[in-house]
Amino acid sequence: MSKPEKEGEISARDAKKQLNRFRDKVEEEAAEHAMAYLNITPMMDMMTILLVFLLKQFAVQASAASMTEGLVLPSSSSEKTRPIAVNITVSQTAILIEGDAVAPVRSGAVDPSAKRDGANGYYITPVVDILTKHANRLKKLLSLGGSPFDGTAMIMVDKGTPYRLLTEILYSAGQAEFKNYHLVVIKKSQ
Repeated sequence: MSKPEKEGEISARDAKKQLNRFRDKVEEEAAEHAMAYLNITPMMDMMTILLVFLLKQFAVQASAASMTEGLVLPSSSSEKTRPIAVNITVSQTAILIEGDAVAPVRSGAVDPSAKRDGANGYYITPVVDILTKHANRLKKLLSLGGSPFDGTAMIMVDKGTPYRLLTEILYSAGQAEFKNYHLVVIKKSQ
Protein backbone atom coordinates (compact mmCIF):
# COMPACT_ATOMS: atom_id res chain seq x y z
CA MET A 1 0.00 0.00 0.00
CA SER A 2 1.18 3.48 0.67
CA LYS A 3 3.70 4.66 3.20
CA PRO A 4 2.31 5.91 6.42
CA GLU A 5 1.94 9.67 6.20
CA LYS A 6 3.53 11.96 8.70
CA GLU A 7 1.38 14.49 10.37
CA GLY A 8 0.68 17.49 8.05
CA GLU A 9 1.81 15.68 4.89
CA ILE A 10 -0.46 14.78 2.02
CA SER A 11 -0.07 12.15 -0.63
CA ALA A 12 1.34 13.03 -4.06
CA ARG A 13 -2.00 12.19 -5.64
CA ASP A 14 -3.88 14.62 -3.38
CA ALA A 15 -1.22 17.28 -4.00
CA LYS A 16 -1.66 17.00 -7.78
CA LYS A 17 -5.44 17.28 -7.41
CA GLN A 18 -5.11 20.40 -5.27
CA LEU A 19 -2.60 21.95 -7.70
CA ASN A 20 -4.92 21.28 -10.67
CA ARG A 21 -7.89 22.81 -8.78
CA PHE A 22 -5.79 25.86 -7.85
CA ARG A 23 -4.56 26.30 -11.47
CA ASP A 24 -8.14 26.04 -12.80
CA LYS A 25 -9.33 28.62 -10.27
CA VAL A 26 -6.51 31.05 -11.18
CA GLU A 27 -7.24 30.67 -14.92
CA GLU A 28 -10.98 31.26 -14.34
CA GLU A 29 -10.32 34.43 -12.35
CA ALA A 30 -7.83 35.68 -14.96
CA ALA A 31 -10.40 35.13 -17.73
CA GLU A 32 -13.09 36.96 -15.74
CA HIS A 33 -10.83 39.93 -15.01
CA ALA A 34 -9.41 40.16 -18.53
CA MET A 35 -12.56 41.87 -19.76
CA ALA A 36 -12.76 44.11 -16.72
CA TYR A 37 -9.25 45.49 -17.30
CA LEU A 38 -9.27 46.25 -21.02
CA ASN A 39 -6.17 48.26 -21.91
CA ILE A 40 -7.31 51.21 -24.04
CA THR A 41 -3.95 52.98 -24.20
CA PRO A 42 -3.06 51.70 -27.70
CA MET A 43 -6.50 52.69 -28.97
CA MET A 44 -6.11 56.18 -27.49
CA ASP A 45 -2.68 56.49 -29.12
CA MET A 46 -4.18 55.56 -32.49
CA MET A 47 -7.01 58.08 -32.10
CA THR A 48 -4.52 60.79 -31.12
CA ILE A 49 -2.46 60.12 -34.22
CA LEU A 50 -5.58 60.26 -36.42
CA LEU A 51 -6.68 63.49 -34.76
CA VAL A 52 -3.29 65.14 -35.31
CA PHE A 53 -3.25 63.96 -38.94
CA LEU A 54 -6.74 65.35 -39.62
CA LEU A 55 -5.99 68.65 -37.89
CA LYS A 56 -2.80 68.99 -39.93
CA GLN A 57 -4.72 68.33 -43.17
CA PHE A 58 -7.39 70.92 -42.32
CA ALA A 59 -4.74 73.46 -41.30
CA VAL A 60 -2.90 73.00 -44.61
CA GLN A 61 -6.12 73.49 -46.58
CA ALA A 62 -7.09 76.60 -44.63
CA SER A 63 -3.66 78.20 -44.84
CA ALA A 64 -3.39 77.47 -48.55
CA ALA A 65 -6.23 79.83 -49.28
CA SER A 66 -4.69 82.67 -47.32
CA MET A 67 -3.26 85.49 -49.37
CA THR A 68 0.39 86.34 -49.25
CA GLU A 69 1.71 89.85 -49.58
CA GLY A 70 2.18 90.87 -53.20
CA LEU A 71 -0.44 88.45 -54.52
CA VAL A 72 -3.65 89.56 -56.22
CA LEU A 73 -5.66 86.68 -57.66
CA PRO A 74 -7.86 87.08 -60.73
CA SER A 75 -11.61 86.83 -60.19
CA SER A 76 -14.05 84.28 -61.58
CA SER A 77 -17.70 83.26 -61.33
CA SER A 78 -16.87 79.51 -61.14
CA GLU A 79 -18.57 77.49 -58.40
CA LYS A 80 -16.00 74.65 -58.15
CA THR A 81 -14.54 73.74 -54.77
CA ARG A 82 -10.84 73.21 -54.22
CA PRO A 83 -9.55 69.62 -54.26
CA ILE A 84 -6.75 68.51 -51.94
CA ALA A 85 -3.45 69.20 -53.69
CA VAL A 86 0.04 70.66 -53.30
CA ASN A 87 -0.14 74.45 -53.29
CA ILE A 88 2.14 76.54 -55.51
CA THR A 89 1.93 80.30 -55.03
CA VAL A 90 3.52 82.79 -57.44
CA SER A 91 3.67 86.31 -56.05
CA GLN A 92 5.45 89.33 -57.45
CA THR A 93 8.50 88.51 -55.33
CA ALA A 94 8.76 84.72 -54.95
CA ILE A 95 7.56 81.24 -55.84
CA LEU A 96 6.22 79.45 -52.75
CA ILE A 97 5.42 75.77 -52.39
CA GLU A 98 3.19 74.93 -49.43
CA GLY A 99 4.04 78.34 -47.99
CA ASP A 100 7.84 77.98 -48.22
CA ALA A 101 9.73 80.30 -50.60
CA VAL A 102 11.79 78.26 -53.07
CA ALA A 103 12.81 80.78 -55.74
CA PRO A 104 12.84 84.59 -55.90
CA VAL A 105 10.95 86.40 -58.68
CA ARG A 106 12.25 89.72 -60.00
CA SER A 107 10.48 91.72 -62.69
CA GLY A 108 8.24 88.75 -63.55
CA ALA A 109 11.11 86.27 -64.06
CA VAL A 110 13.12 83.72 -62.10
CA ASP A 111 16.86 84.26 -61.76
CA PRO A 112 18.60 82.35 -64.63
CA SER A 113 20.98 80.72 -62.10
CA ALA A 114 17.96 78.87 -60.64
CA LYS A 115 17.21 77.32 -64.04
CA ARG A 116 18.90 74.19 -65.33
CA ASP A 117 19.13 75.49 -68.93
CA GLY A 118 19.87 79.16 -68.24
CA ALA A 119 17.74 82.22 -69.01
CA ASN A 120 15.80 80.61 -71.89
CA GLY A 121 15.12 77.34 -70.04
CA TYR A 122 11.81 76.26 -68.56
CA TYR A 123 13.20 73.89 -65.88
CA ILE A 124 13.32 75.73 -62.52
CA THR A 125 15.57 73.48 -60.43
CA PRO A 126 14.41 74.40 -56.88
CA VAL A 127 10.75 74.06 -57.90
CA VAL A 128 11.32 70.59 -59.38
CA ASP A 129 13.36 69.48 -56.35
CA ILE A 130 10.77 70.55 -53.76
CA LEU A 131 7.81 69.24 -55.77
CA THR A 132 9.58 65.89 -56.21
CA LYS A 133 9.92 65.66 -52.42
CA HIS A 134 6.20 66.41 -52.05
CA ALA A 135 5.32 63.81 -54.69
CA ASN A 136 7.41 61.18 -52.89
CA ARG A 137 5.77 62.10 -49.57
CA LEU A 138 2.28 61.79 -51.07
CA LYS A 139 3.16 58.42 -52.61
CA LYS A 140 4.45 57.22 -49.25
CA LEU A 141 1.22 58.36 -47.58
CA LEU A 142 -0.68 56.21 -50.08
CA SER A 143 1.21 53.15 -48.86
CA LEU A 144 0.17 54.08 -45.31
CA GLY A 145 -3.51 54.27 -46.27
CA GLY A 146 -3.79 57.84 -47.52
CA SER A 147 -5.59 59.02 -50.64
CA PRO A 148 -4.04 58.16 -54.02
CA PHE A 149 -1.46 60.51 -55.52
CA ASP A 150 -3.04 61.98 -58.65
CA GLY A 151 -0.41 64.62 -59.37
CA THR A 152 -2.65 67.63 -58.70
CA ALA A 153 -1.22 71.06 -57.97
CA MET A 154 -3.19 74.12 -56.91
CA ILE A 155 -1.57 77.17 -58.48
CA MET A 156 -2.23 80.66 -57.15
CA VAL A 157 -0.71 83.22 -59.49
CA ASP A 158 -0.72 86.98 -59.18
CA LYS A 159 -2.85 88.39 -61.98
CA GLY A 160 0.08 90.53 -63.16
CA THR A 161 2.42 87.52 -63.62
CA PRO A 162 3.80 87.12 -67.16
CA TYR A 163 2.61 84.04 -69.05
CA ARG A 164 6.21 82.91 -69.61
CA LEU A 165 6.75 82.53 -65.84
CA LEU A 166 3.51 80.57 -65.51
CA THR A 167 4.56 78.17 -68.29
CA GLU A 168 7.95 77.69 -66.64
CA ILE A 169 6.25 76.74 -63.39
CA LEU A 170 3.81 74.38 -65.13
CA TYR A 171 6.70 72.74 -67.00
CA SER A 172 8.74 72.36 -63.81
CA ALA A 173 5.76 70.92 -61.94
CA GLY A 174 5.24 68.43 -64.77
CA GLN A 175 8.85 67.28 -64.41
CA ALA A 176 8.05 66.43 -60.76
CA GLU A 177 4.99 64.31 -61.76
CA PHE A 178 2.39 67.02 -61.12
CA LYS A 179 0.39 66.72 -64.32
CA ASN A 180 -2.98 68.10 -63.15
CA TYR A 181 -3.35 71.81 -62.46
CA HIS A 182 -6.03 73.93 -60.88
CA LEU A 183 -5.60 77.69 -61.12
CA VAL A 184 -7.04 79.43 -58.05
CA VAL A 185 -9.17 82.53 -58.55
CA ILE A 186 -11.34 84.74 -56.34
CA LYS A 187 -15.07 84.39 -56.76
CA LYS A 188 -16.66 87.52 -58.21
CA SER A 189 -19.28 89.13 -56.04
CA GLN A 190 -22.54 89.51 -57.90
